[in-house]
Amino acid sequence: MTPSPPEDVGPVADELAARIRHLFGRSLHIRTLDTGSCAACESEIRLLSAPHYDLHRLGLFFTPSPRHADLLLVTGPALRVMDEAVAKTWTAMPDPKVVVAVGACALGGVYPRDPFAHGQVDDILPVDVYVPGCPPSPLALLHGLLVAVGKLSDKAGALTFVSDDSPEGSDPR
Repeated sequence: MTPSPPEDVGPVADELAARIRHLFGRSLHIRTLDTGSCAACESEIRLLSAPHYDLHRLGLFFTPSPRHADLLLVTGPALRVMDEAVAKTWTAMPDPKVVVAVGACALGGVYPRDPFAHGQVDDILPVDVYVPGCPPSPLALLHGLLVAVGKLSDKAGALTFVSDDSPEGSDPR
């Protein structure tokens, strides 16, 4: 029996790489945050760094520091014991920032609200993109990242920069 051909990631990957180069010069940094998952989503996320998907060629890099992250990739249900870690990660990230909720647990499909869990990630963070699945495929994750880059572009366009020596409301150019 011959193995099935891999998913066609070419068009999605090319569009994602073009948007990242346009917005960020060369790279977008992703911080992953596991709020109590079974690790299935993390294994799919790790596949994105494998040679078949190779996120580095697209200008996407995983970073251990939230201070360098543009995008927060959250997996798992929103467990209450993780509230402090989630809050510290969120506040350490510079603006503009985007949150992507990954997997059925993060979307609230597995754990109901109870004394130990909030239920879903958007109860504790402002989620911009949802990637469903248990676990979602790497192609679904790439598509979610593509949508997130579009949202990040909108947020970056809404920022205004004013220097200290220019009068309020004047064009800084």
